[in-house]
Parts: sequence; C-alpha cells; structure tokens
Amino acid sequence: MHNSREIDYIIVGQGLAGSTLSYQLIKEGKNILVIDEGNPHTSSKIAGGLYNPVTGRKMVKTWKADLLFPYLINFYKEMEQLCSSRFLVDIPIYRPFISMEEQNEWMGKSSTIEYAPYIKKVHCKSLYSFANDPFGGIELLQSGYLDIPIFLESFRDYLSSNEQLDDSQFESDSLIVEKSFVRYKGTKARRIIFCDGLNSVKQGHFQWLPFSPVKGEVLRIKSDFKLNNILNRGVFVVPLENGLFRVGSNYDNHDLTSVPTEKARAEITGRLSDLANISYDIVEQVAGIRPATRDRRPFLGLHPDYETIGVFNGLGTKGVSLAPYFSNHLMRFLEYGEELSSEVNINRYFSLYYDSLKN
Repeated sequence: MHNSREIDYIIVGQGLAGSTLSYQLIKEGKNILVIDEGNPHTSSKIAGGLYNPVTGRKMVKTWKADLLFPYLINFYKEMEQLCSSRFLVDIPIYRPFISMEEQNEWMGKSSTIEYAPYIKKVHCKSLYSFANDPFGGIELLQSGYLDIPIFLESFRDYLSSNEQLDDSQFESDSLIVEKSFVRYKGTKARRIIFCDGLNSVKQGHFQWLPFSPVKGEVLRIKSDFKLNNILNRGVFVVPLENGLFRVGSNYDNHDLTSVPTEKARAEITGRLSDLANISYDIVEQVAGIRPATRDRRPFLGLHPDYETIGVFNGLGTKGVSLAPYFSNHLMRFLEYGEELSSEVNINRYFSLYYDSLKN
C-alpha cells in the first residue's frame, strides 16, 4: 500500500509502542500510516503482558506507579471500545510473603496513602492450599494482564480497515529525509517515528542508543488446580481458559536468540516448584527478546540531527505499564511542544551519538 498522499506521521512498528502512539495520534485527529510486516516472533507478541504496581524481590512500588496505573487501565479500556474487542484482564495479583517480618511490614503499608490504592487485602494465612505461602501474602489492585496478541491483532484490524496500515517490511533505503518532512515511497509525512523494537538495535538512525536486550521465555502449562489470582513470586502464574496457565519468565542477557532453551525451562519450572506444589503438563515454550535499555528507562524524542525523525522504544519488561502513559507523553511533546521528562528523553544520550560520528 503506497498510494501517493500527504500525512502527519509514519509509524514504523506495530508493537506496544507503535500501537499506543498511533492511537494517541489518531485521537488527536492526525493522519498516520503504520508500517509493520506482522512478524509473529516480536517480543510484544510473546510477553506475559502483566501490569503490576508492586514488583521486584524487595516488593516495592514500581517506577511512576501513581501516574502509570490509573492511566493505563482507562487507556486500554478505550482501545477495547475502539476495536470492539476484549484484551485487558483486570485480576488481582497475589504475592506470597517470605517471612513474618514481610507480613508485618505490609500490614503497616496497607494503611498508608502511598500504598493503599494498590492493596486489596493483606492475608495473614495461606490463601491457596497448593501455594508455598505459610505467612500469607498480599492481593494487589490495579493489576492484571493485557492479552497482547489479541490487542495487537485487534488494533491491526482497525488500522487496516481505515487504510492506515502498510503490512510490508520497512525499507530504510526508500526513506528520504528533508528538513521539514520525510518521504517514504509514495507518502510524504511531517515526521517518521521509529517504534520498531530490536530493529533499531541492528540498523537505522538510533543504533547509538544504549539498548540492553534481554531474552525471556514463557511456558504454557495445563493443570487442574483452580486459581482466582495471578500468582507472582519468582515467577508469574496467569490463569487462562480450559485449564491452561501462562508461567514465566526468566531473564537472559547473554543468549539473545529467539530459540527456547532447556536451561530456561529448568529455571522456570524450578521457581514454579518453589512457589506452588502442583502437577502439570507443559504444552508450549516460547522465547522473545525484549528491547530493554541500559538505565531501564524508555527512549523518547527526536534525533539530534533530524527534527523529522523520532523514536519511541526501549519499553523493556514493563511495556504494558509504560506504553500508554509515555505514548501520551511523546504525543504531547510532538504536537504541543511539552517538555519531555529528562528520565526518558533521548537527549540524555546525545553524547553517544556524537561519539559514534567520530568512529
């Protein structure tokens, strides 16, 4: 699809970053074209899709939770209406305590202004007979998962039906960059924004950014135990339909192939055994590479030399939580000149770009 036309934005990539930014721009009445060939092996399509306000071994509130979580739930529900589909699953996450001290700590936190909006209940006794939770655990609010494959497919159908999708592979040699616009084949646009995940690591205008890709693997298992929450400590266990569960994930920054490994399977099943005493069959194992960043903060902004070329990338392991708020943040920068947060603005790494020119 390369009809001759003038539009506002070309978006390269239709993962979480590209889809959410596209929707923000569409809501602003902008004419866009999304270029995405539909690769089934992108990290967005393989990810677990959790959104979780309390994360990590130390169980702390995630970065910018008070901004991200109220926004993301309303945002994805808007997109469900747009796409006439269901992909946001609002379900409490249950995190077992590892000690009586941790239980006491969360009993105290549960009544604070900082944490109360994210806590459904603090359990002082075991919630599930099969779980390793002798000290109880915490049920979290504003948590759940996004069914990312359905989300991406539904929005892709929307784009296609509105003639806003080019489902071919982006060809960098066909991009012509001018001072105030870009041309790609038959399309002239005010700007092109690269939301192409790991492709930016390998080629293009943003190779100089300090990506730190991380491989993750996820299992799909079948079992007959009943789970009304997402179980999460060391690994996540997400209840699906028909006795199926999604279990993951591991993190590997050495093996960056998309091939599932026995090592990861052993790691995930070992952690699952620590978390729950259940019998199950492994139905599927998949792997993907996440476009994480060195400082674990997204990449937003315009190229140091080209005002017509931008980037929205580096969402890493928390893309479902980060994409809605920061796609709006980038849209408001692009359309209204609002300043980007220094924590995510790529100008924090401009020195790397200028260093790359010397080589």
